[in-house]
Amino acid sequence: MKVTLVIPTLNEEQGIGPTLDAVDTAAFEARGWTWDFLIVDGDSRDRTREEAEARDARVLVEPRRGYGRAYKTGFDAADGDVLVTGDADGTYPFDQVHHYIDHLLDHDLDFVTCDRYGRLHKGAMSPKHKLGNFVLSTTLRALFRLRLRDSQSGMWIIRRSALDRIPYPELPDGMAFSQEIKIEAFRRDDVAAEEIPSELHPRIGEAVIESWRDGFGNLGALWRKRFRVKG
Repeated sequence: MKVTLVIPTLNEEQGIGPTLDAVDTAAFEARGWTWDFLIVDGDSRDRTREEAEARDARVLVEPRRGYGRAYKTGFDAADGDVLVTGDADGTYPFDQVHHYIDHLLDHDLDFVTCDRYGRLHKGAMSPKHKLGNFVLSTTLRALFRLRLRDSQSGMWIIRRSALDRIPYPELPDGMAFSQEIKIEAFRRDDVAAEEIPSELHPRIGEAVIESWRDGFGNLGALWRKRFRVKG
């Protein structure tokens, strides 16, 4: 079995190295898995690509901006049997992904999303971000009747075959991609999806997202998706 780690980047020179270095490749080898790192870079102006390539990552430059756009490009290019996603800033527990893949395989799942609230390390999430995530997750649960504690988590474990049943090319190019791929996976009868406890560490380097803009944008996207309003 091959695992492809798909990671979007934009000016993550400080974080991409520790992120890739955290992957327990010895645990992969012990399980007989092969792997590769696929970096989808938004034309970074620092040494992000060089740091990734120094760790034998395959780097695709995607000049079209957007979190979702990066994942669409990455998913199209990934050839692993299982895909793992996450940010390049050291926040997600890449040292634990072999356990998350084990869970996917052992429980015959197609899609696993990781609940960052399982263990929030000190300084990992600001009060503003906690409030925003609470509002978004509560709204998603109310509108779509889904049991998701963390609608905004960016770490997912996905069988490549399941992407043929999830209409990811039709999802938003922006940050709302994260919540909408979960909605699609959990609402489909032909996709076995589950949320599992995970953790979140403080980020390495300077944040590049615009919290208020992205938060209100995601909230609007939930309403548009639920009531099929074009925006």
